[in-house]
Amino acid sequence: MSMTLKREFNALNAITSREVMRLIKNPGSIIMNIIFPIIFLGFMGGSLSQNLAGNIGYDFLQFVMIGMIAFNMYMGTASGVTSLVVEREMNLTQELYVSPISRYTIMLGKMIGTGIGSLVTILGVIIVALFMHIPLGGMQFFWLILVTPAFILLGGSLAIFFIGFVQDSKLAQMGIMLLIMPQMFFSGTIIPIANSTGILDFLAKLMPLTYVTDLARGVFYWGDPVFDQVVLHHPLYNVTVMTAFFFIFTIIGTFMFAKSERNK
Repeated sequence: MSMTLKREFNALNAITSREVMRLIKNPGSIIMNIIFPIIFLGFMGGSLSQNLAGNIGYDFLQFVMIGMIAFNMYMGTASGVTSLVVEREMNLTQELYVSPISRYTIMLGKMIGTGIGSLVTILGVIIVALFMHIPLGGMQFFWLILVTPAFILLGGSLAIFFIGFVQDSKLAQMGIMLLIMPQMFFSGTIIPIANSTGILDFLAKLMPLTYVTDLARGVFYWGDPVFDQVVLHHPLYNVTVMTAFFFIFTIIGTFMFAKSERNK
């Protein structure tokens, strides 16, 4: 391994570890990460199941459970990455930006670190699933967990793109939530969108979370008789679209963020 690659790898590991330690030292954040899916899956999912699901041909709560796992990974990482703006304003990461490491390494380390923290939300989902007798699916759930890094990276890349253009910390924190929360309702996270048409279908196709959620269900329901009912696209199609989004968001966002840092 060349000295440059070794330096970048060590920096990536250090930044990731820093984010994980921040989570460990903040039990309040861990508790909130567990409570959030309990509220949405337990209350909202339960209410929709009782009032809207009807005879749809598949377990609606399981459908929502998968969507919530994808959404929590996506949102948790995105909201965590926006803290880069706060840290920059307070000069907490100044040593990173003057060190001889790639800006992409900094961004990737931030994404991975906050993404690992977001994994805590899965515990909340499991608690609700056990309490409400939602089938976890055995090995299907295991395969779903294996692809969560894809959800983490795309959520983080969206945040990097956003903070590349938004320099105010308060605006960044509020703005990322306004950018992500609507996606939960239009991307099929909790409400099926297979029959959406017109503007709703157009919006769904523009939203990265649509492909994140669909990939999650594609992996979980692969080989299941209800696959065609709950999955919109082939998993490889979703991976391709997500990869394109990731590189576009990361490259443009990192460039703009680094540019604003130089002009600070």
